Amino acid sequence: MLRDRFRAISVLALLSASALWAQGDFKWPAGKRVAVSFSFDDARLSQVDTGLPLFDTNGVKATFYVSLKNAEKRLDGWKRAIAHGHEIGSHSLSHACTANYHLSSTMALEDFNLTTMARDLDQANAGIKRLLGVTPVTFAYPCGQKFVGRGLAARSYIPLVAERYLAGRGYLDEAPNDPKVCDLAQSMGTGGDDLTAAEMLALVERAAKRGGWLILVGHEVGKKGYQVTDVASLEAVFRYAKDPANGVWIDTVESVARYVAKTRAASTAQR
Repeated sequence: MLRDRFRAISVLALLSASALWAQGDFKWPAGKRVAVSFSFDDARLSQVDTGLPLFDTNGVKATFYVSLKNAEKRLDGWKRAIAHGHEIGSHSLSHACTANYHLSSTMALEDFNLTTMARDLDQANAGIKRLLGVTPVTFAYPCGQKFVGRGLAARSYIPLVAERYLAGRGYLDEAPNDPKVCDLAQSMGTGGDDLTAAEMLALVERAAKRGGWLILVGHEVGKKGYQVTDVASLEAVFRYAKDPANGVWIDTVESVARYVAKTRAASTAQR
């Protein structure tokens, strides 16, 4: 009950935040109104077993932020994802989150510093290259948290991500990205798990009205539930995007981030 209430509040907050934007002159390719990226964390098995066939059947490219230990369980699937044009990004080596989360009690961000986090990021990149033959171009902050250390010693590790990646994706953020001004190193990521088709489509359409970039974040792929992105909701967005009148561009985080960076650079050069 509380989880459903929190989910409803989060969706409403995102819709309200997107309504605050002023319409700008940023143009998506081919006259599209909105960019949408589907991203999934942790290299969970349902992403390979259920997600990849679903995306491939619908001609949609997704971004998968893999954790090495999980990726090793299904290397053939992740290699197939790469061959089919999906993006493999980094989710760090340790998946450290705040010590307040039980899952991170022995690997907490509060116990990291910038040196140890830099090593963690580099080791994750090296591991992905070794296992899958690709070097990640984008990164997903575990738990959406972007700090190391405690108190006066706490620091943001966003600069480390900016040095190594084209983009860094957050989680549980309350707005889509404004392509005119967003910081790619801390791109906003919206929870996509446990959403009905109507809720997911509402997020897409509200972002479209402001010319935004919606990055949805999921974990499992299957029937709607806790940390599960619903197949029916995904299919509803795919159908919506196939209608040219709706102006939806679906692509990987890397592809959209490259377009944003290139377009903004060209705009700056013309001034």
